[in-house]
Amino acid sequence: MEIDAFLADSVAVAEGKLYAQGVGWNVIHTAVLPARHDRIGIGAIVRVPYTATNQKHTFSIYLTGSSNNDPLPLADAPLGVETPDGKIRRFGGQFNVGRPPTVQPGDEQLVPVGINIDGLEFDEADSYQFVIELDGTKVKELRFRISQVIQPEPVFE
Repeated sequence: MEIDAFLADSVAVAEGKLYAQGVGWNVIHTAVLPARHDRIGIGAIVRVPYTATNQKHTFSIYLTGSSNNDPLPLADAPLGVETPDGKIRRFGGQFNVGRPPTVQPGDEQLVPVGINIDGLEFDEADSYQFVIELDGTKVKELRFRISQVIQPEPVFE
């Protein structure tokens, strides 16, 4: 399987299509650290080949920093979900694409995936990446950087 993916300000999936706003960035500028970003959207189109239809597939998305590959916290765990530190470090799911009567042998099927992460916190200016896995294999990295913009001190004379 192949995947096309991007970072955006917001994404949504409706009627088998992916909708996105604010696509095409790889730097988040902030004046203060730690920084809390309102929303990061991850949009993806999974290309499922004809031979991989009618099978259960899994996907997983997680965030790492430049200093190590351990998944970073993405959100607080919802009520009833037990984690060691009360945080969620991966988002994921399953999908199974069938073969509708209009699909010809050799056609691929497209599966749109949209995830929005609200209020993600970054402790330091650094490089980060969202890693996307399909069926347990890393297939895509979406790299970005947090850049601290130093505001000039006002000068009064």
